[in-house]
Amino acid sequence: MAASASDGSVVAANDFDGQCRQVFTNIEAALHAAGADWGNVVQFTSYLVDRADIPKFAAWRQHHFPTMFPNRCYPPNALLIVNGLAHRDYCVEVQAIAAI
Repeated sequence: MAASASDGSVVAANDFDGQCRQVFTNIEAALHAAGADWGNVVQFTSYLVDRADIPKFAAWRQHHFPTMFPNRCYPPNALLIVNGLAHRDYCVEVQAIAAI
């Protein structure tokens, strides 16, 4: 999922925390649409455009994951640094795999 609104527009361009918030909001909406929730997620693959954002991503996860995963069993997360994403204003994208 990317940091996009329902109309496809980029949300929080160049705002890493804002994009993380939107990405995980979009994942949560997709999970709910499939009758699932965070407990169904078995794996993440995260894509960052800038290596310097790794600490920001770690801090975002550390702050938000305890609420998303109250049992503290976090799914594994492969983290890749890429040259670019589908839109030049995206700085983070996350793929979630859920077992439903």
